Amino acid sequence: MPRIKIFNTTEKNDFESPPVFNSVERRRFFTLPQMLNEAMENLKSPTNKVCFVVTAGYFKSRHRFFARQFHQTDITYVAMQIGVQIDDVDTSAYDKASYLRHQRIILNYFGFTLFDTAARAFAKHEISIMLRVQFRPKIILLDTMQLLTRKEISLPSYNVLAALIVEAINEHQNGLNEIIKTGLNKAQQDMLDALLEKVTGSGSDDKWRYQITLLKKASQSTRPSKIKANLADLQNLMALYLEFKPVVNQLGLSYECLRYYAYSVIKAQIPQVSRRAKEDRYLHLIAFIVYQTLKLQDMLIDVLLLAVQSAINATYNEHKEICYQEIESRNQSVTQLVDGLQNDFISTLAMIKTIIAEAGLTADQKVVAIEAAINRPTSKKTGIEQRINDFKDELTTLQQQGIGYYDLLEKRSLKLQGRVADIVRQAIFDSNCGKPLLLEAIVHYQKKSGNIDKQAPIAFLTLEQRSLIVAQDGKFRVSLYKALLYLAVADAVKSGVLNLLHSEKYRSLDDYMIPKTDWDANRDEYLQRAELTRYSDCQATLKALSQAVDIRYEETNNRFIAGGNPYLTFRSNGTFHVSTPKLEEVDSLSLGSVFPERKYIPLLEALATVDNATGFLEEFEHWQMKNRRPKPARKVFFAGIMAYGCDIGYRKLAQISRQINENELDNTLNWYFSLANVQSANDRILQFMDKMEIPDIYRNQDGQLHTASDGQKVGVSVDSLNANYSFKYLGKDKGASVISFIDMRQMMWHSMVISAAEREAPYVIDGLMHNDVIKSDIHSTDTHGYSEVIFAATFFLNFTFAPRIKGLGRQKLYAFRNGKTKTTGQDTQGFKPDRYINEEIASTQWDEMLRFIATIKLKRTTASQLFRRLNSYSKQHPLYKALKEFGKIPKTLFILKYADDLEFRQAIEKQLNKVEGSNKLSKAISLGNDHAFSQGEKEDQDIAEGCRRLIKNTLICWNYLYLAKELGKDNNEERKKELMEAIRNDSVMRWSHFNLQGEYDFSDEKMIDSVGL
Repeated sequence: MPRIKIFNTTEKNDFESPPVFNSVERRRFFTLPQMLNEAMENLKSPTNKVCFVVTAGYFKSRHRFFARQFHQTDITYVAMQIGVQIDDVDTSAYDKASYLRHQRIILNYFGFTLFDTAARAFAKHEISIMLRVQFRPKIILLDTMQLLTRKEISLPSYNVLAALIVEAINEHQNGLNEIIKTGLNKAQQDMLDALLEKVTGSGSDDKWRYQITLLKKASQSTRPSKIKANLADLQNLMALYLEFKPVVNQLGLSYECLRYYAYSVIKAQIPQVSRRAKEDRYLHLIAFIVYQTLKLQDMLIDVLLLAVQSAINATYNEHKEICYQEIESRNQSVTQLVDGLQNDFISTLAMIKTIIAEAGLTADQKVVAIEAAINRPTSKKTGIEQRINDFKDELTTLQQQGIGYYDLLEKRSLKLQGRVADIVRQAIFDSNCGKPLLLEAIVHYQKKSGNIDKQAPIAFLTLEQRSLIVAQDGKFRVSLYKALLYLAVADAVKSGVLNLLHSEKYRSLDDYMIPKTDWDANRDEYLQRAELTRYSDCQATLKALSQAVDIRYEETNNRFIAGGNPYLTFRSNGTFHVSTPKLEEVDSLSLGSVFPERKYIPLLEALATVDNATGFLEEFEHWQMKNRRPKPARKVFFAGIMAYGCDIGYRKLAQISRQINENELDNTLNWYFSLANVQSANDRILQFMDKMEIPDIYRNQDGQLHTASDGQKVGVSVDSLNANYSFKYLGKDKGASVISFIDMRQMMWHSMVISAAEREAPYVIDGLMHNDVIKSDIHSTDTHGYSEVIFAATFFLNFTFAPRIKGLGRQKLYAFRNGKTKTTGQDTQGFKPDRYINEEIASTQWDEMLRFIATIKLKRTTASQLFRRLNSYSKQHPLYKALKEFGKIPKTLFILKYADDLEFRQAIEKQLNKVEGSNKLSKAISLGNDHAFSQGEKEDQDIAEGCRRLIKNTLICWNYLYLAKELGKDNNEERKKELMEAIRNDSVMRWSHFNLQGEYDFSDEKMIDSVGL
């Protein structure tokens, strides 16, 4: 047996045992095609006939054989289907020779080959390749199974595959150790050993600490003192990183592998690291140095972007307020002037009218009197000339005292410099920059250590900025120059034209994709593995889409003209409006009355019950793959799940709980609660529910699985670079956004935490690609989760994207220039395309689009990382333009279907409502810390959210188990029918019968003064 445990006991037994089918699956897999049916008919004995059909059905389902193991229910079913008496079937008489002969027939029909020596060599080679980018043995095992299936090779036993993986891991580890052994000199070894030595604490802390401990935890704060501390750590780490860079290049470790080794150091106590074998210890320490360097570099760039954006926002708001005040002051002066002019003019005019009307005066006397009235002496305050002069003086004063945007930016420069000056000075930017003039200015700034003068390059500035960089007295405005430089750096990093040389988040887009040379050499293989072969021909794909667009226009318009779509109306300006009436309520039993009404199920009981049914705690494996220590008790894991998921915190939970030791809980959280483990535990519950028959009641008749995702703003109570402002939802506090994914059966299969300032659209594909258990057919989001680029990606990934778009009637519709549907000259009613698709933009970038999608499909890089870099680029990036242009095609098809199909619209609304229900359940579960994350790092926030999702899935699973128990209680068909109807028309997402608030202790000892007051 291999030392490393890849599958747990349950998973191993499931793999080695024949599949367990429900009634629908049994009918599907045991219905043989004509050729196999004829082969079965030629068999003589009833036993051979039945066993042949069952063996073929098992292979059709799992692509492997099970050494003459059969489920009796399957034997009975097949015997009835082929007309054989069950008493005539004896599986023990099914001999090995017949079994092997039947194997060959089945393999030949399905086009598969046995797992022979050549297949073993192929699998071993592929596993060694996977190890370079993926370090989770379980993922490698699953990917190997998929690869063998694609290559039409029957799967061997678990032990064979596990042994190959363990052998490859050991060979890989030995190879790494050999590189370490030969690549490090004595001085470098001493440098690594020094990290495990004690040094004096910094500042007022004079305690002795291990040097490496000081480098383990970076601050998430944007305060200048914390930034300087991080910069000091980065300087130390960067020196080590550059020292060991040649060895790192030889090791060729992926970021995932670096992270695994690094976290083994971060999680471990220093003596545990010191006890490792020499080469293994050095490997872990080098990985720690590289991982922490890249991570800290990215964190500081995040600080730079946040600080610059904060300065821009503050300057803009202050400038807007000053402009508003200036306008108010000018308006007041104008009003006073007009009032004064009006009063003087009216009084003079009245005097003139009186003089003219005076009958006793001659004409000459009237002229003299009028002249005297016009030139009468007035006070300084009311004179017309004086008022005009006063207005001129006020206007001049406002112009002289007025503060422009760049003046305000200059005032904020010192504060900005305190946060980002050293970051720009220490950052190592890639010389391959899209803005060489900016890079020249950065290099000059770094050479001068930030002490710049009028000799600093200004060519990267705009003409307006260059004119303002020198004051009227000829003095070079250093503070303004630095502020403008920081703004330009931040903008260039966000736009992707300026990249970091040593970074994980801020490298060029091409670095994250399948290497171009590798793609060109193995394009067909990549397309096959990514299941993109059907799209390899650009013109054939566009032609098929052109036909689909024409058909959709025609069908939608014909139905509207025929009066079949009363909910669609067209406005005079060419836009349209479509209404979606609510689904009619069905009078049925409420599920709330089915669940326990007078008994509240404790959360601990629910977790334990579902674990007994699913074994999800088995997924919590120790971080060290070869760890063989006994796992902590179940209750400790449940305590950890509740501490994270309910936002209580492990220290508080341990102190307010019985039979939970704080140190034991802390150790369990440290070593067992990884993001991968929490996700796998969720998947285990989902796998269990996926096999149940009750959840399928919520499926549509066509069998398609409709899913949805949406974001929920959540506060963050500690310093976090993953938190940002969202005034609409969080007021003046910072927070994050939790994106939850749910299917129509209320199963929550994925979630992630992003900054509250980010759009959700780039992360939609991440959830859809987390499809080991839940495979979505149709996915819905609200407007925040939609973009035309996402439409393009979901098309290639074979998902139907169905968002609810705000202002849908104002969206532009498209058609193909060579198609039947034209943008002009149409007399027909209904929809008309607004514009034509620019096929040339898509066709010229077709291969790059396929490379981009293949990178996502093969999980070489997360979709969100690719989309972040792609979206950050200028919108003139050819790949961005091509994906956006192509995305207009599926978007048009969706809009036409949405406007034409009432049931489709209602399904979207219904599914999005389920996400809202999931968000309400999250609030009910999150008891502590005012529903806010108490974790600063994004990964810790993801773990906490994963635990909350684990609790939600546990409650849903418990409800399904309870409903299954109720359905199986008796043989009252009327009661069963009533209950099934209640399930179909109600939601299983109910939690009022659970005790989520804990229990109160009113024992006498709790009334004793414990602190001696």
